[in-house]
Amino acid sequence: MTKKLASRRLFRAALSGGVALSALWALGHGASARAQTTLTVAMAANPQMETAEKLIDAFNAKYPDIKVKFQTLPENELRPTVLKDVATNAGQFDVVMIGSYEVPLWAQKGWVHDLSKDYIPADPGYDVADLTKPIADIVSYKGDLYGLPFYGSSSFTFYRKDLFAKAGLTMPEHPTWDQIASFADKLNDPQHGMSGICLRGVPGWGQNLAALTTVINTFGGSWFDMSWTPQLTSPKTKAAVQFYVDLLRKSGEPDAASDGWQECLQLFSQGKAAMWYDDTVFAGPLIDQAAPDVKNNIGFAFAPVKETKYSGWLWAWGLSIPKTSRHADAAWKFISWVTSKDYIQLAGAKAGWGQVPPGSRNSTYQIPEYQKATAAYSGITQESVNHADPLHPTVGKVPYTGVQYVSIPEFVQIGDFVSQQVAGAISGSLTVDQALDTSQKRVKEIMDDAGYGQ
Repeated sequence: MTKKLASRRLFRAALSGGVALSALWALGHGASARAQTTLTVAMAANPQMETAEKLIDAFNAKYPDIKVKFQTLPENELRPTVLKDVATNAGQFDVVMIGSYEVPLWAQKGWVHDLSKDYIPADPGYDVADLTKPIADIVSYKGDLYGLPFYGSSSFTFYRKDLFAKAGLTMPEHPTWDQIASFADKLNDPQHGMSGICLRGVPGWGQNLAALTTVINTFGGSWFDMSWTPQLTSPKTKAAVQFYVDLLRKSGEPDAASDGWQECLQLFSQGKAAMWYDDTVFAGPLIDQAAPDVKNNIGFAFAPVKETKYSGWLWAWGLSIPKTSRHADAAWKFISWVTSKDYIQLAGAKAGWGQVPPGSRNSTYQIPEYQKATAAYSGITQESVNHADPLHPTVGKVPYTGVQYVSIPEFVQIGDFVSQQVAGAISGSLTVDQALDTSQKRVKEIMDDAGYGQ
């Protein structure tokens, strides 16, 4: 072989190798580019949300260019975390899970995208008409969706049918709070680890005040009168709070002032409570995780009442896209996927029909497998959602909306303060009068500073 021929072959080999290396580099670079979109999603640590995180591979298969990173937090931590991020334009999150309390307030401030204008018209495959109206309404502002509802819910009563039968008691479909207190007293058996009832006692406007406010409403009390004067020391509000505190102290779970829905879910599923009043969304997870002797004996009734026919709350967790998101289009793909009819079918097939997000879509209640799995409670859930009235939450006229909260920006500060005082009354460190007197003064200060009633 001549030196000239050898040189030509070496050149061709080098050229070929260079092309191959370039192709490999391009392939690797392209794969890297396709994986560049990373969404950071802030979610509440509720059972159905945890299911969504477990099923994310299905989203990845559909959208391989998008990686989803979850930051899952308890509700009391989620709210201040996402509020700080969005209010300060930090841009940490591309998707935020916010409740029906926050959605209209954030929309008014221009913090989140108007999904009805920015994304839904360009995505005809997203069946927005299938969303249940009461739930869609509470994640909307001026008729436009600013959050896609992940689930919607009300509140009702869980009870042990076997314990009621043994004690010769009958739970009405629509119990009164006086009946509930009587049942709890008869079924309370602390010596054998059985509480008559489990209720939220831990501080937080979305914790003990969520349940307590529904009691205040049906007792004829309110947070404010039509002049925005606080009504925490009014006779009916005080009677409702005293009732709630007395019920927990006499027949509730031990250390109730430290318990939220998580603890009550655990206690009831373990057979340590005869009744539990809480969110309808926990019915499926409760049945799935309950001990066998509990699972086969769970009954459901409407939220207890006193002066009203219904008293269940109305809630939705919505998925919103902050204006600070750098990947808003990818964020839409995620939230439209996880709130879709296809996702509900996937969750039912892969995680069990009790883990399906309820209340958000009408079509969910037409699925035969879901109907069969939820026959004991889906009807009560739907009726409770449809009868909850956030526009007229109390017996009398009030200047605010919201069933288990007051739809004003100041309610976070107000609710968190008052809930601390209520927890003190539940624990016994304060009397109800002391808790409400202190709360009345502080709430008036906050409302005066904000200019209400002036």
